[in-house]
Amino acid sequence: MSFKSLRTVSFRNLCGEEADLRGKNIFLVGENGQGKTNFMEALYFCSYASSFRGVKDGEAANRDSSGDFSVQAEIDSAVYTNINVTYRDGKKTFSLDGKKTADRKELLDVIPSVIFCHEDMDFVSGTPERRRWFFDQTQSLGDVLYLDDLRNYRKIMKNRNAVLKNGYSGDAAALLDALDPQLVTYGFSLIAKRKELAGYFSSVFEPLYNEISGIDDVKIRYVPSWKSGDPEEELPTLRGRREKDFALGLSLSGPHRDIYIFTRKGKEFSKQASTGQKRLLALLLRAAQARIFSQRTGKKPVLLLDDVLLELDGEKRRRFLQLMPDYSQAFYTFLPEEPYQNYQKSDTIVYSMKEGRLRAGI
Repeated sequence: MSFKSLRTVSFRNLCGEEADLRGKNIFLVGENGQGKTNFMEALYFCSYASSFRGVKDGEAANRDSSGDFSVQAEIDSAVYTNINVTYRDGKKTFSLDGKKTADRKELLDVIPSVIFCHEDMDFVSGTPERRRWFFDQTQSLGDVLYLDDLRNYRKIMKNRNAVLKNGYSGDAAALLDALDPQLVTYGFSLIAKRKELAGYFSSVFEPLYNEISGIDDVKIRYVPSWKSGDPEEELPTLRGRREKDFALGLSLSGPHRDIYIFTRKGKEFSKQASTGQKRLLALLLRAAQARIFSQRTGKKPVLLLDDVLLELDGEKRRRFLQLMPDYSQAFYTFLPEEPYQNYQKSDTIVYSMKEGRLRAGI
């Protein structure tokens, strides 16, 4: 699975010319603000019909446009040849070989990509929600049923919170009596898979981090909000918390409040780690994510590495490139002064990027 070409219309500052991407390794070289990250974002849109920047869809439109945009890619895949994502009049649609798809999850298996970017630091230093998002994405890439359970859980949680905000009444209590068993069912399904993933992820991540940083015993610990470990025990406990839930108008416990902790020798590592160690932690989270995806599915993802090598010293950069997860295609962004020539291979395509326009060579 790989990209053969990409064309955009009114997407960020990209000029919209068709880019030939028929190579395993593609370098985008240019100064900051010229469109390298925007190009990566367009590729990511083709994989997931969303941005990795955590912005609303409409913000990806060119400022001089009407607010609409589209990204279209020709791909090398056993099933499909074209992906198109269009945002028009505030609505997003996506199609495969010209046929509209009803659910964005149908894109997950078409041309999965793993992005390495500055925003990944949120998974280390940001909120528990961002860390949950990362591990939920990791699980969903190889398990669409997990995504279904997550969606169902969120839907029930949304309904439950709506009941809580209206305040206590007999009718409200009856509604919660109907919602809570469903919440517990889907919630414990998520918990079981999160526990399994945390152990699996640690087994991949720990040696990878040790090999590049020289720091051992860095693990991921999953801490569920529900402590009982048994749906039959948690349901009455959930009922017992209703008074507090009604007082605040939201659900105070459940998988939406689970946390993941990076530990070393039993202590929280992210609190004692240096900035450089945290950056490497974020980078290798993505490397482990790509490895786990391949191990679970037997498929190789597309890697999108946006300026992340710049943050490593020469030795760590060399080690990282030696331990890169296997991939079907990789895109890298570089500043002109970086020694990107040292990383070129026989099949590398080098593009210069200036004012949203790609040009072959430098």
